[in-house]
Amino acid sequence: MGVIANNPAVFDLVASSAQAEKIATGFTFTEGPIWHPDGYLLFSDMPMDVRRKWTEAGGIVEVMKPANKCNGMTLDADLSLIVCEHWTSQVIRARLNADGTEASRETIASHYGGKELNSPNDVVVASDGSVYFSDPTYGRMPVYGNEREQDLDFQGVYRIPQGGGELQCLADDFAQPNGLCFSPDESTLYVNDSGVLHIRKFSVNADGTLSGGEVILDGIGSPDDFGAGICDGMKCDEGGNIWVTGPGGIWVVSPDGEHLGTVEVPEHTGNLNWGDPGWDVLYVPSSTSLYRIQTKVRGNRLAYMR
Repeated sequence: MGVIANNPAVFDLVASSAQAEKIATGFTFTEGPIWHPDGYLLFSDMPMDVRRKWTEAGGIVEVMKPANKCNGMTLDADLSLIVCEHWTSQVIRARLNADGTEASRETIASHYGGKELNSPNDVVVASDGSVYFSDPTYGRMPVYGNEREQDLDFQGVYRIPQGGGELQCLADDFAQPNGLCFSPDESTLYVNDSGVLHIRKFSVNADGTLSGGEVILDGIGSPDDFGAGICDGMKCDEGGNIWVTGPGGIWVVSPDGEHLGTVEVPEHTGNLNWGDPGWDVLYVPSSTSLYRIQTKVRGNRLAYMR
Protein backbone atom coordinates (compact mmCIF):
# COMPACT_ATOMS: atom_id res chain seq x y z
CA MET A 1 0.00 0.00 0.00
CA GLY A 2 1.27 3.49 -0.86
CA VAL A 3 0.58 6.31 -3.29
CA ILE A 4 -0.09 5.71 -6.98
CA ALA A 5 0.80 8.80 -9.03
CA ASN A 6 -0.89 9.82 -12.25
CA ASN A 7 0.92 13.16 -12.03
CA PRO A 8 4.07 13.69 -9.92
CA ALA A 9 2.40 16.80 -8.48
CA VAL A 10 0.58 14.45 -6.08
CA PHE A 11 3.87 14.06 -4.18
CA ASP A 12 3.73 17.75 -3.27
CA LEU A 13 0.63 16.84 -1.26
CA VAL A 14 1.50 13.44 0.19
CA ALA A 15 4.81 11.57 0.40
CA SER A 16 5.35 8.64 -1.96
CA SER A 17 6.08 6.53 1.12
CA ALA A 18 2.85 7.49 2.95
CA GLN A 19 0.97 4.53 4.39
CA ALA A 20 -2.56 4.13 5.70
CA GLU A 21 -2.03 3.24 9.37
CA LYS A 22 -4.78 1.16 10.98
CA ILE A 23 -5.58 2.65 14.40
CA ALA A 24 -8.82 0.80 15.27
CA THR A 25 -10.95 -2.02 13.89
CA GLY A 26 -13.96 -4.25 14.57
CA PHE A 27 -16.68 -2.05 13.08
CA THR A 28 -19.36 -2.64 10.42
CA PHE A 29 -19.43 0.37 8.07
CA THR A 30 -17.79 3.55 9.35
CA GLU A 31 -18.54 7.08 8.16
CA GLY A 32 -18.76 10.76 9.10
CA PRO A 33 -15.32 11.53 10.66
CA ILE A 34 -14.89 14.86 12.44
CA TRP A 35 -11.89 15.94 14.53
CA HIS A 36 -12.75 18.06 17.56
CA PRO A 37 -10.14 20.71 18.49
CA ASP A 38 -10.16 19.30 22.04
CA GLY A 39 -8.24 16.34 20.65
CA TYR A 40 -10.62 13.55 19.68
CA LEU A 41 -12.24 12.06 16.59
CA LEU A 42 -15.97 11.30 16.31
CA PHE A 43 -17.24 8.91 13.65
CA SER A 44 -20.39 7.00 12.73
CA ASP A 45 -21.14 3.31 12.26
CA MET A 46 -24.52 3.24 10.54
CA PRO A 47 -25.37 -0.50 10.51
CA MET A 48 -24.48 -0.75 14.23
CA ASP A 49 -26.40 2.49 14.94
CA VAL A 50 -23.62 3.94 17.08
CA ARG A 51 -21.41 7.04 17.28
CA ARG A 52 -17.89 6.47 18.56
CA LYS A 53 -15.00 8.57 19.81
CA TRP A 54 -11.31 7.79 19.27
CA THR A 55 -8.30 9.23 21.09
CA GLU A 56 -4.66 8.22 20.97
CA ALA A 57 -4.61 7.59 24.72
CA GLY A 58 -8.05 6.10 25.26
CA GLY A 59 -8.80 4.26 22.03
CA ILE A 60 -12.46 3.70 21.15
CA VAL A 61 -15.40 4.78 23.32
CA GLU A 62 -19.11 4.74 22.42
CA VAL A 63 -20.66 8.18 22.90
CA MET A 64 -24.17 7.56 21.50
CA LYS A 65 -26.21 4.39 20.95
CA PRO A 66 -28.71 4.29 19.37
CA ALA A 67 -27.54 7.15 17.18
CA ASN A 68 -30.39 7.37 14.63
CA LYS A 69 -28.03 5.75 12.09
CA CYS A 70 -26.10 9.00 11.82
CA ASN A 71 -23.88 9.57 8.80
CA GLY A 72 -22.00 12.77 7.90
CA MET A 73 -20.98 15.13 10.71
CA THR A 74 -19.21 18.46 11.08
CA LEU A 75 -18.77 21.24 13.63
CA ASP A 76 -19.85 24.85 13.43
CA ALA A 77 -17.84 27.85 14.64
CA ASP A 78 -19.23 27.39 18.18
CA LEU A 79 -18.15 23.72 18.17
CA SER A 80 -21.72 22.45 18.09
CA LEU A 81 -21.97 19.12 16.27
CA ILE A 82 -24.03 19.12 13.06
CA VAL A 83 -25.25 15.61 12.23
CA CYS A 84 -27.05 14.02 9.27
CA GLU A 85 -29.40 11.30 10.53
CA HIS A 86 -30.65 8.52 8.26
CA TRP A 87 -33.23 7.12 10.65
CA THR A 88 -35.04 10.40 11.33
CA SER A 89 -34.39 12.10 7.95
CA GLN A 90 -33.17 15.13 9.89
CA VAL A 91 -30.17 17.39 10.29
CA ILE A 92 -29.60 18.17 13.95
CA ARG A 93 -27.37 20.50 15.94
CA ALA A 94 -26.04 19.20 19.27
CA ARG A 95 -24.14 20.89 22.06
CA LEU A 96 -21.43 18.56 23.33
CA ASN A 97 -20.19 17.68 26.77
CA ALA A 98 -16.44 17.56 27.38
CA ASP A 99 -16.44 13.79 26.78
CA GLY A 100 -18.06 14.07 23.33
CA THR A 101 -21.55 13.00 24.40
CA GLU A 102 -24.53 15.20 23.62
CA ALA A 103 -25.66 17.74 26.21
CA SER A 104 -28.64 18.95 24.16
CA ARG A 105 -29.90 18.85 20.59
CA GLU A 106 -32.26 20.60 18.20
CA THR A 107 -33.57 19.76 14.73
CA ILE A 108 -32.49 22.30 12.09
CA ALA A 109 -33.91 20.58 8.97
CA SER A 110 -36.49 17.84 8.50
CA HIS A 111 -38.93 18.77 5.70
CA TYR A 112 -38.99 20.61 2.39
CA GLY A 113 -42.25 21.80 0.87
CA GLY A 114 -44.16 19.98 3.59
CA LYS A 115 -42.55 16.64 2.73
CA GLU A 116 -40.03 14.71 4.77
CA LEU A 117 -36.45 14.85 3.54
CA ASN A 118 -35.04 11.66 2.06
CA SER A 119 -32.07 10.98 4.37
CA PRO A 120 -29.51 13.77 4.87
CA ASN A 121 -26.09 12.29 4.15
CA ASP A 122 -23.18 14.72 4.36
CA VAL A 123 -22.80 18.30 5.53
CA VAL A 124 -20.53 21.36 5.54
CA VAL A 125 -20.83 24.73 7.28
CA ALA A 126 -19.94 27.95 5.43
CA SER A 127 -18.02 30.79 7.06
CA ASP A 128 -21.26 32.77 7.47
CA GLY A 129 -22.77 29.92 9.51
CA SER A 130 -25.13 28.61 6.83
CA VAL A 131 -25.33 24.82 6.52
CA TYR A 132 -25.17 22.92 3.21
CA PHE A 133 -26.12 19.24 3.02
CA SER A 134 -26.86 16.47 0.54
CA ASP A 135 -30.04 14.39 0.63
CA PRO A 136 -29.92 11.06 -1.25
CA THR A 137 -32.13 8.06 -0.48
CA TYR A 138 -29.58 5.70 1.10
CA GLY A 139 -31.09 6.12 4.55
CA ARG A 140 -34.41 4.73 3.30
CA MET A 141 -32.71 1.42 2.47
CA PRO A 142 -32.16 -1.61 4.73
CA VAL A 143 -29.05 -1.81 6.93
CA TYR A 144 -28.01 1.84 6.49
CA GLY A 145 -31.26 3.43 7.57
CA ASN A 146 -35.00 3.08 8.07
CA GLU A 147 -36.59 1.29 5.10
CA ARG A 148 -39.63 3.27 3.95
CA GLU A 149 -41.19 4.99 0.96
CA GLN A 150 -39.77 8.28 -0.30
CA ASP A 151 -41.87 11.42 0.26
CA LEU A 152 -39.99 13.70 -2.15
CA ASP A 153 -39.66 12.79 -5.82
CA PHE A 154 -36.07 14.03 -6.20
CA GLN A 155 -32.67 13.99 -4.50
CA GLY A 156 -31.21 17.42 -3.82
CA VAL A 157 -28.67 19.66 -2.15
CA TYR A 158 -29.95 22.14 0.44
CA ARG A 159 -28.94 25.22 2.41
CA ILE A 160 -30.05 26.19 5.91
CA PRO A 161 -29.56 29.98 6.27
CA GLN A 162 -27.40 31.27 9.09
CA GLY A 163 -29.55 31.49 12.20
CA GLY A 164 -32.24 29.29 10.68
CA GLY A 165 -35.13 30.15 8.38
CA GLU A 166 -36.78 28.49 5.42
CA LEU A 167 -34.84 25.56 3.97
CA GLN A 168 -33.55 26.31 0.46
CA CYS A 169 -33.23 23.63 -2.24
CA LEU A 170 -30.18 24.65 -4.29
CA ALA A 171 -30.11 21.82 -6.85
CA ASP A 172 -32.48 18.92 -7.53
CA ASP A 173 -30.98 17.17 -10.57
CA PHE A 174 -28.88 14.51 -8.85
CA ALA A 175 -29.17 10.73 -8.89
CA GLN A 176 -27.66 10.36 -5.39
CA PRO A 177 -25.89 13.51 -4.10
CA ASN A 178 -23.30 12.62 -1.50
CA GLY A 179 -20.00 14.25 -0.49
CA LEU A 180 -19.65 18.02 -0.68
CA CYS A 181 -16.97 20.58 0.14
CA PHE A 182 -16.11 24.24 -0.40
CA SER A 183 -13.05 25.60 -2.13
CA PRO A 184 -10.84 27.58 0.30
CA ASP A 185 -12.33 30.93 -0.77
CA GLU A 186 -15.89 29.49 -0.77
CA SER A 187 -16.47 30.64 -4.34
CA THR A 188 -17.05 27.03 -5.36
CA LEU A 189 -19.00 24.12 -3.91
CA TYR A 190 -18.05 20.66 -5.14
CA VAL A 191 -20.71 17.94 -4.89
CA ASN A 192 -20.26 14.35 -5.96
CA ASP A 193 -23.01 12.04 -7.17
CA SER A 194 -22.62 8.42 -6.08
CA GLY A 195 -25.44 7.36 -8.39
CA VAL A 196 -23.54 8.33 -11.55
CA LEU A 197 -19.99 8.40 -10.14
CA HIS A 198 -18.85 11.94 -10.85
CA ILE A 199 -17.97 15.30 -9.23
CA ARG A 200 -19.79 18.52 -10.11
CA LYS A 201 -18.58 22.10 -9.62
CA PHE A 202 -21.01 24.88 -8.61
CA SER A 203 -20.38 28.60 -8.28
CA VAL A 204 -21.57 30.01 -4.95
CA ASN A 205 -23.53 33.21 -5.47
CA ALA A 206 -23.49 36.19 -3.10
CA ASP A 207 -26.80 35.08 -1.56
CA GLY A 208 -25.52 31.54 -0.93
CA THR A 209 -27.39 29.94 -3.81
CA LEU A 210 -25.63 27.90 -6.50
CA SER A 211 -25.18 28.21 -10.25
CA GLY A 212 -23.43 26.09 -12.85
CA GLY A 213 -22.94 22.47 -11.88
CA GLU A 214 -20.68 21.15 -14.64
CA VAL A 215 -19.04 17.75 -14.26
CA ILE A 216 -15.28 18.04 -13.70
CA LEU A 217 -14.40 14.36 -13.17
CA ASP A 218 -16.33 11.25 -14.20
CA GLY A 219 -15.84 7.52 -13.71
CA ILE A 220 -15.01 7.50 -9.99
CA GLY A 221 -15.90 3.84 -9.64
CA SER A 222 -17.76 1.27 -11.68
CA PRO A 223 -21.55 0.82 -11.79
CA ASP A 224 -20.90 -2.92 -11.95
CA ASP A 225 -18.64 -3.05 -8.88
CA PHE A 226 -19.55 -0.54 -6.16
CA GLY A 227 -17.68 -2.71 -3.67
CA ALA A 228 -14.37 -1.70 -5.24
CA GLY A 229 -14.96 1.90 -4.14
CA ILE A 230 -16.95 4.87 -5.42
CA CYS A 231 -17.12 8.62 -4.91
CA ASP A 232 -18.63 9.14 -1.45
CA GLY A 233 -16.95 11.32 1.20
CA MET A 234 -15.05 14.35 -0.11
CA LYS A 235 -12.98 17.22 1.34
CA CYS A 236 -10.79 20.07 0.03
CA ASP A 237 -7.28 20.80 1.23
CA GLU A 238 -5.87 24.28 1.87
CA GLY A 239 -4.65 24.51 -1.73
CA GLY A 240 -8.04 23.73 -3.22
CA ASN A 241 -7.32 20.13 -4.21
CA ILE A 242 -10.16 17.65 -3.76
CA TRP A 243 -9.68 14.42 -1.80
CA VAL A 244 -12.48 11.94 -2.52
CA THR A 245 -13.11 8.27 -1.86
CA GLY A 246 -12.83 6.07 -4.92
CA PRO A 247 -11.54 2.73 -6.20
CA GLY A 248 -8.40 1.78 -4.31
CA GLY A 249 -8.66 4.38 -1.57
CA ILE A 250 -8.53 8.18 -1.67
CA TRP A 251 -8.35 9.94 -5.04
CA VAL A 252 -6.47 13.26 -5.07
CA VAL A 253 -7.97 15.61 -7.65
CA SER A 254 -6.87 19.08 -8.77
CA PRO A 255 -9.39 21.97 -8.65
CA ASP A 256 -9.97 21.60 -12.39
CA GLY A 257 -10.68 17.88 -12.17
CA GLU A 258 -7.38 16.14 -12.94
CA HIS A 259 -6.93 12.86 -11.06
CA LEU A 260 -3.41 13.40 -9.69
CA GLY A 261 -3.12 10.09 -7.90
CA THR A 262 -4.55 7.64 -5.37
CA VAL A 263 -3.59 7.15 -1.75
CA GLU A 264 -4.19 3.44 -1.26
CA VAL A 265 -6.35 2.19 1.63
CA PRO A 266 -6.81 -1.56 2.31
CA GLU A 267 -10.60 -1.38 2.70
CA HIS A 268 -13.58 0.25 1.01
CA THR A 269 -13.53 3.88 2.20
CA GLY A 270 -16.68 5.81 3.05
CA ASN A 271 -15.36 9.22 4.07
CA LEU A 272 -12.33 11.20 5.23
CA ASN A 273 -11.37 14.34 7.13
CA TRP A 274 -8.31 16.14 8.43
CA GLY A 275 -7.40 16.24 12.11
CA ASP A 276 -4.66 16.50 14.73
CA PRO A 277 -3.32 19.83 16.04
CA GLY A 278 -1.74 20.70 12.69
CA TRP A 279 -4.77 19.60 10.65
CA ASP A 280 -2.42 17.61 8.40
CA VAL A 281 -3.39 14.04 9.27
CA LEU A 282 -6.14 12.47 7.20
CA TYR A 283 -8.53 10.23 9.16
CA VAL A 284 -10.21 7.63 6.96
CA PRO A 285 -13.07 5.43 8.25
CA SER A 286 -13.06 2.41 5.95
CA SER A 287 -15.71 -0.27 6.42
CA THR A 288 -14.50 -2.29 9.41
CA SER A 289 -11.51 -0.15 10.38
CA LEU A 290 -10.25 3.37 11.03
CA TYR A 291 -7.03 4.54 9.33
CA ARG A 292 -4.90 7.68 9.39
CA ILE A 293 -2.51 9.06 6.79
CA GLN A 294 0.10 11.79 7.23
CA THR A 295 -0.10 14.39 4.45
CA LYS A 296 2.09 17.33 3.42
CA VAL A 297 -0.91 19.63 3.21
CA ARG A 298 -3.55 20.73 5.70
CA GLY A 299 -7.29 20.53 5.31
CA ASN A 300 -9.20 23.53 4.02
CA ARG A 301 -9.40 25.70 7.14
CA LEU A 302 -13.05 25.76 8.23
CA ALA A 303 -14.29 27.84 11.15
CA TYR A 304 -14.04 25.05 13.75
CA MET A 305 -10.41 24.21 12.86
CA ARG A 306 -8.70 26.17 15.64
